[in-house]
Amino acid sequence: MAKDKIIGAIVMLLGILIAVVYTMGSILDLWFGTLCGNPNWDVALRLFEIDWLDWRLFAVLPLWIMVLLIAIIAVWIGYSMLTTPAPVPLEELEEELAAEEESGE
Repeated sequence: MAKDKIIGAIVMLLGILIAVVYTMGSILDLWFGTLCGNPNWDVALRLFEIDWLDWRLFAVLPLWIMVLLIAIIAVWIGYSMLTTPAPVPLEELEEELAAEEESGE
């Protein structure tokens, strides 16, 4: 594997890891109350009983969206680095151009 492909895989995996960890630490913690204590699962699972005017929702949700978008961009860049073929060496391109010039004349 080329160095670019390894870096691409690392960037992609870090983007996925950051998205998952940040979602668990922010949105799920906000939704279920607390992950470390005794969450109130009965209340948390009812979607329409969320306090939509809670200040924590307005603080956490925009930050979560920004972090998620940055993580998605990182995954996209890593995937592109991982799947893009290696460039042709410059020497080979020069040889091909010289051969085309000779055959064209």
